[in-house]
Parts: sequence; C-alpha cells; structure tokens
Amino acid sequence: MRWALVKVSLAVTAMVVVAFAVPLGLVVKEMARDRAFSNAERRAAALAPVLAITTDRDELDRAVATTEDGAAGRLAVHVPAATSAAASAGEPAGEPGGKGLEIGTRRAGAEDLRTTRELGRATIAEVDGGSVLLQPTALSSGQVAVVELFVPEGEVTNGVATAWLVLAGVGVALIVGSVAVADRLGVRMVQPAQRLAGAAHDLGEGKLGARVPEEGPPELKSAAIAFNSMADQVVQLLANERELAADLSHRLRTPLTVLRLNAASLGSGPAAEQTRAAVEQLEREVDTIIRTAREAKPQTQGPGPGAGCDASEVVRERMDFWSALAEDEGRKVRVAGIERPVRIPVARPELVAALDALLGNVFRHTPEGTAFSVDVHNGDDAVIVLVSDAGPGIADPGAALARGNSGQRAGSTGLGLDIVRQMAESTGGDVRIGHSVLGGTEVRIWIGLDGRRGRGTEGRGGHRLGRRKRGGAGSRRLGDA
Repeated sequence: MRWALVKVSLAVTAMVVVAFAVPLGLVVKEMARDRAFSNAERRAAALAPVLAITTDRDELDRAVATTEDGAAGRLAVHVPAATSAAASAGEPAGEPGGKGLEIGTRRAGAEDLRTTRELGRATIAEVDGGSVLLQPTALSSGQVAVVELFVPEGEVTNGVATAWLVLAGVGVALIVGSVAVADRLGVRMVQPAQRLAGAAHDLGEGKLGARVPEEGPPELKSAAIAFNSMADQVVQLLANERELAADLSHRLRTPLTVLRLNAASLGSGPAAEQTRAAVEQLEREVDTIIRTAREAKPQTQGPGPGAGCDASEVVRERMDFWSALAEDEGRKVRVAGIERPVRIPVARPELVAALDALLGNVFRHTPEGTAFSVDVHNGDDAVIVLVSDAGPGIADPGAALARGNSGQRAGSTGLGLDIVRQMAESTGGDVRIGHSVLGGTEVRIWIGLDGRRGRGTEGRGGHRLGRRKRGGAGSRRLGDA
C-alpha cells in the first residue's frame, strides 16, 4: 500500500508538472522573443528623425555610425530611388542614376524590403545567425525608407535557458515533495495495519495479551478498537471455559467419594484392589483437571507505548450512557475529577468494561431512585476511581470479592469485580470495597502509574481484593457486568 501511494503520487504530480511547466516554458520563450524585437524596434525608430530631415549619404553614415547597433554592423538603412515628382522638387533622394541608397550591411532580401514598404509596418525576416527587423519610415518626399536591424539568435533566446532550468528545478522539487508526503502518509496508514496484522498473528499463536494501540486513520483506529474488544472477549471466554471445566470437575468428587467408600468395603481380593486402584487414579485425574483449570493463565503483555487512555474521557463517555437510564429511574448522579485529562496505563476497552461492570451493579442491585457518584482522583503515582452509591451496602465484602461466588442473586456470575481486579492489578494497583459517604457501597479502584503495588492491604472499612476465593452464599453480589 505504501509503494502504491508513492507511485500514484509520482504519476499525478508528474502529469501536473508537465501540464503546467511545458506551456509556461513556451510562454517564457515567446516573451523573450517579444522583448528582443520590442527593443530592436525601439532602437530602429531612433533613425526616424534623421530620415525625416535628410537622405544625404554622409549625414546618414554619421547617424548610423553613432548608434551602438551601427558600430557593431547590425544596422542598415535602405532609401528608395527618387521618383519624378521628387526629382522635380529638387530633393536629392537616392544615388545618381536612379539607384536606391543603402547604408550599412544588408542582410534582408529585396522581396522582404518590398513587402515591408507595401505593408507599411514592421516585419521580421529570418536570416543566417538570427533575424532582422525591417522598420518602415516615411520620408518628406512621400517615399518609404526601411531601417534594417539585425537581432542575433542569442539575444532572442536570452534568459530562456535559465527560466527553463528554474521551471525544471521547481517541477523536480514538487515531485520529490509529493513523493515524500505520500510516503509519510503511507507509513501512517501502513504501520497501524502492520501492528494489527502482527497482533492478530500473536493472538492466533495463543498470546492472548496481544493488543493494538488505538491510533492511525479512523478506519484503522476503529479496526484496532474492534480487535482489542475481540481479544478481551476471547480472554474472558477462555477464562469462563476454565472456570466451567473446574466446576464440572469439582462436581465429580461427590460420586468419586461414594465410589471410594464402596470400594473400601469390598474387602480383599484382586478385583477389589483393582477397583480401589481405578478409583484412586480417577480421583487423581479429576484433581489434576481442577488444578490445571484453576492455575491456567492467558499469556498477557504489559501495556505498551500508546496502550493507555484518558480516564476522564472514558468516564465522561460512560456516564453519558448510564445517565439516561439513571434519569428514567430517578437516580441522582454526581461526577467529579474529570475536568482535565488523566492518562492511565490501561487500554480503553479494559477501563470501559470495568466501569460498565461497576455501574451495572449499581443499577442491578440497588433500588430505583438510589443516588450514585463517580470520582476520579489524580495523584503523583496513582489514579483512584471511586464508584459510590447510597444503597443498602454489602454485608460481606470479602465474599463479594471472591471470584465466581454469585451467592443467591439471580443472573449473577460473580465475574464483574474480577474484570475490575485484573484491570487494576495489571498496573500494580488493587480494588477495595468499603462504605461510601452516600451511606452505601464504595468500590475504590487503585490504578498505579509507575507499576508499584497499592499502599497497604486495608482501606477505610475496606478489604483488599482476594484471588479466586470461594465465599459464602449470604453476601450481596456486585460481580456481574
């Protein structure tokens, strides 16, 4: 894609440069020619006053010799022979014997001179080494003399080569510049696509922590967001599958216990010993399945450069979403600490999932009309997000934090707080549950900015989040998103 953009830019710019440079070069050449002959016409017109006064050879020789063109041998004057009317008036036009008078070096042909006299305006004729300007001038006798001025080819093309070189340089600079810009644009488009392809390859190899920075053109940014969301879903689904495998395996322990007791009562004998050995082997296999499912972890990667997000922006976006439902249920909502950007080393989809889990719990497990708030506190080494409500509170915070312990709440899986925990612990932080100033529950998310652990294990009436603990069934569940 990168080289395709460069080739397209090169072709388009080259066509534009040719379309403008070639006509402009021809215009420059024509302007140089017009300038040269305009100057020649002005210099030739300088002899008109002399011809209007006299046609004497000596006078004309001196007048031609005093000009720069005459001294250089580029100026000539052609005076026609005297007519009968001019002769009767006593005017000395032409040479004796009726021949015309010529001063200087003649280059133009007789036909060109005759044509100029007939037309009565300046003409240009091509000669060896350049061109001649033939300027007609009326004499007092009514005849027409012709002033011939030689214009060398170098004077006609003076400055044209320099102008063409400048145009060529400008054209080359435009082409190089357009190629460079197209290359940078191609890099901006290709690099996010390459990162997306690399992350997809890593995810296909089982590296479930592969994520893509959400940057680049809008289309690729949208694809990166979709990929990260998909990867998060894959990780969550695999975790759910492991939990399900562990739970199903755990249920086999009850019939295994019965089999073991029955096998023990079989007495002695080869058949009894084989039965007891088979039961023990089956029990070991079930224990191995449970332990493997519980301890299996997806391959994760720490947040790389560009993987963070603006917590204030995410909170504003999610609160805009949940505020509509809060208004329908008559809930008062308060948001604080989002007036300025707060960068955290957490991917945007992970923070969105965590906030949706906590806010969803508020709506799911508190009565309608219950107020809640979200506060963001930005410190030197950590960012704290507080989600508080004015509900009845939690009877057993420790049990509420136990992953997979849904209690007796219908429709709850107990995975919501685990999503929040994993997000916080990936930055070296933690999650605590306590009592809020609103009178209900306060969930505090400690997000580390420098990779260090949260300060202490006990908060104000709170509890540090445990790992995969099985709590009692009498707690109010907050763990489903």
